[in-house]
Amino acid sequence: MTSGGREALKWLAVILMTGDHAIKVFDLGYVPVLSELGRVAFPVFALVMAYNLTEPGADIGKSVRRLATWAVIAQPVYVLAFGLLLPLNVLASFALAASVVWAIRERRWWVVAALAGPLPLLVDYQWSGIAVVVAGYCLRRSGGSLLMICMQLLAMCLLCLYNGNGWALLALPVMALGYAPFRFPRSRWAFYGYYVGHLALLSLFALLQQDPYQLQAIGVSSCVSDSYPCSVLMSSTPPLHRALSG
Repeated sequence: MTSGGREALKWLAVILMTGDHAIKVFDLGYVPVLSELGRVAFPVFALVMAYNLTEPGADIGKSVRRLATWAVIAQPVYVLAFGLLLPLNVLASFALAASVVWAIRERRWWVVAALAGPLPLLVDYQWSGIAVVVAGYCLRRSGGSLLMICMQLLAMCLLCLYNGNGWALLALPVMALGYAPFRFPRSRWAFYGYYVGHLALLSLFALLQQDPYQLQAIGVSSCVSDSYPCSVLMSSTPPLHRALSG
């Protein structure tokens, strides 16, 4: 893929992600087209990241540190936007996936087992998200072997299973855009700043829509998603309400 093509894919995914997050922050439920396209954002990000990690001179350790740092920075805003402590935000998912890739490259299999065992339970997209990145990395490193193609398709199917629909498969034909001769300026920090900033703005806009007197009347709610059996029963308030309750 070209450098400009990868940047184009990344910012396309940013647009899809923003629409998906707006739906969730404003508690809009199901929105035709936007809800489906929102499922395409993560696999596009994941496959572009996997490609970047195979580039000559790629410093995977540095990528892990950068992703982990921004995951920590983003987490308070993520909690405010969605009212959830777990799973951790998607930057933590990518940091964990890059860590697994680093361990595979260094052939530290006990580290792979430690990272890919229980830890994905704590991050968004869990094992399916880690699998998409790792399979994408191994696919390119293998030169496109049939086995790795099958592993990539299996990882995408796991992601679809996690999402409860098959819309993530649209990311596969979309990746062809990465080979177009686009000219996009590349910035290592723009996406991270946008991720934190757009969640903060969406949270602010959602807050401004609420009656301040109603905010004071909101009941106690859980900060853990429904996928976690230890979650506390919560009222049916929008995500921002849940973050402000208590």
